[in-house]
Amino acid sequence: MNNQTSSGRQTPVRKLFDVLEIALPKVVLSPTIACIFFFVYGFIIWTAWLSLTKSRLLPKYEIVGFVQYVKLFESERWWVAIQNLFVFGGLFILFCTVFGLLLAILIDQKIRIEGALRTIYLYPMALSFIVTGTAWKWILNPDLGLEKLVQNMGYAGFTFDWLVDSEMSIYTVVIAGVWQSTGFVMALFLAGLRGIDDSIIKAAQVDGASLPRIYVKIIIPSLRPVFFSTMIILSHIAIKAFDLVMVLTRGGPGYSSDLPATFMYAFSFTRNRLAFGAASAMMMFATVMAIIVPYLYSELRRSRRES
Repeated sequence: MNNQTSSGRQTPVRKLFDVLEIALPKVVLSPTIACIFFFVYGFIIWTAWLSLTKSRLLPKYEIVGFVQYVKLFESERWWVAIQNLFVFGGLFILFCTVFGLLLAILIDQKIRIEGALRTIYLYPMALSFIVTGTAWKWILNPDLGLEKLVQNMGYAGFTFDWLVDSEMSIYTVVIAGVWQSTGFVMALFLAGLRGIDDSIIKAAQVDGASLPRIYVKIIIPSLRPVFFSTMIILSHIAIKAFDLVMVLTRGGPGYSSDLPATFMYAFSFTRNRLAFGAASAMMMFATVMAIIVPYLYSELRRSRRES
């Protein structure tokens, strides 16, 4: 049956189908969009409001200004958490990037066991940070882990007690985080390497350039967008790191391995200082936005130039 009249006008049935074709995706997606606005943006606004109050165990909605932010920046523990964030974030991003790039270059050589190596290196990313933290807590425990193993091999003077050393505990978090995320970074760089035109490499080889020089002068500089994306992703992981620290060190000894996320949890839900924890959460949110907004801006500029 033809849905159009002889004059070319659409029948009511065809109009109904056209309306449904336009409206149905919006109807299907609207509950998801509503939930996102409520549970993400709504709670961000609610947290910002709480940070301006004197809420403790229960929320209070009377605004008192930036009192909690002043207390936050006067807190020694907050500055320890910020210092640990720079240490953890800097080393985490550096080592993940370096090791991930080296592994990607290794696998890019078309070796026979490429599939097995790629699976082995990517496998840690399939684990949650809770599993990773638990495993490394056993490995680094002086009473039953690496230190005990080496001592039983005859090296009685060997010590590796970073897990219980307040000066070194944050570095155990770095070790576990790098172990888990390096494979993911490797996958990003491997995708970038496979996207490079082979003719460029062959032309450089014809000109007499060695393989290391080709990578240093041609290939690695062309991976600049991958480096940028890797830094954005790893920075976001470092800023919101919580479960790995809680399982591995619980922020200790004392609060020597505290990060902003564990700081926020401790004050919001164990010390009943809801507004104070909300202020720290908003500072974390501001840090994330300071990283994401320039990234989105650069991506929009690049897409406009390409179009």
